[in-house]
Amino acid sequence: MEIKERIIDFIEKNRVSTTEVADALGKTGALKGVLPVKQNTHIAGSIKCVFTANNSNYALHEQIRDIKEDDVVIVFTHNCEERAILGDLVSKFILLYKGAKCLVVDGMIRDIGAIKREGFNVWSNGVSPIGCFNVEADAFPDNLRIEILRKYEGAIAVCDDGGVVIIENDLISETMLTRLERIEMQEDIWFFCLDTLKWDTKKIVCDKAYLHETNLLAAAHLSNLDELGKPLDKK
Repeated sequence: MEIKERIIDFIEKNRVSTTEVADALGKTGALKGVLPVKQNTHIAGSIKCVFTANNSNYALHEQIRDIKEDDVVIVFTHNCEERAILGDLVSKFILLYKGAKCLVVDGMIRDIGAIKREGFNVWSNGVSPIGCFNVEADAFPDNLRIEILRKYEGAIAVCDDGGVVIIENDLISETMLTRLERIEMQEDIWFFCLDTLKWDTKKIVCDKAYLHETNLLAAAHLSNLDELGKPLDKK
């Protein structure tokens, strides 16, 4: 199994949240302003980028033909003036008929009632009843498209109630997997210190007293202390 598949597998099996992934990325990686339509969903997968621009979704309709099963589809928009990029028809095609894991729209969506009733896994910046036009228009700016593809095409997206966090292509490595594992260790020991030892949050989070007051820790925690002593707030 390649490193990307191992990271996705670890995130899925341990249900690593967007919060934890962002922490592993040095408190970065969030796709700004994107929130879920459907609650209590956790998805991780490989990204397929789609682009549309200038108040038109014509290019989107062309590109979504190429979606593969289990893709995390992210639609990037430019100059769409708060118009909805897509609605329930496109969502159904992408998620049901093409078999994508989820759909993320860096822009607005519509037909929200139908999307909610269908239980589709959709994230977006918000909702508008006013849609884009399905006629050809000037393309998404080429320089921006190339940069987005470099960072995000085939990268890893994690999507849950907190939003969407992306592990960019140049960060997919053994080091990133180790950081995710350390975040999980840290969460375990923090909640042990809170729930069992009844420590206050300053003692846990800021002072990291568990690195020194080790006599109260479980054997499983002690074996991880060397890793937990390494800072995670920077890449």
